[in-house]
Amino acid sequence: MDEPGRKLRDPQELRVLAHPLRMRLRQALYERGTATATELAEMVGESPANCSWHLRQLAKYGFVEETGDGTGRNRPWRPASHALSWGEADESGELAAAGDRLSAMIYEQEFAGLRDWQAWRRTDPPEWQDAASFAQSVAWLTAEELAELNATLTELALRGRERLRDPATRPPGSRRIRIFTSAVPAAPLPADPDQDS
Repeated sequence: MDEPGRKLRDPQELRVLAHPLRMRLRQALYERGTATATELAEMVGESPANCSWHLRQLAKYGFVEETGDGTGRNRPWRPASHALSWGEADESGELAAAGDRLSAMIYEQEFAGLRDWQAWRRTDPPEWQDAASFAQSVAWLTAEELAELNATLTELALRGRERLRDPATRPPGSRRIRIFTSAVPAAPLPADPDQDS
């Protein structure tokens, strides 16, 4: 079942997410399912007090929530279950700037993950090295075709997302896999009279 999406239209919400530690905390919660601030601190290399403060900031805007179990420092947190979107064409000013900053941070995080994998991939078992891949292409598409392509890529990238939220659904031998896709217009070619502006 598809979860309802949440469209971010408040610059402050975007700024709350565009913080390196908060991004790591949310990712760690998605990977783990639930965790206390102390457990998260061990995962992200920060102090429990610092993690607790940032978790409260994320909770204030509905990005994470307490599970209701435990007390004091043993209170587990979980990610709020919703797909996030931002960056609509009609945005401007502070909203556009905050969305662009968050997007840039996510791009850099994904590129860093790819660079990290490139550095250590030869130490992985051959079946994992052979299963991993990337693709690069250039195509001539209409706006409608680009939208359709991105919808298909997103659907494929989100396959198995229930395993992210519920560790019990992860099959034996499965691993955390980074999936990042983009299909965006290329800059116009300077000497191409047929290129639409």
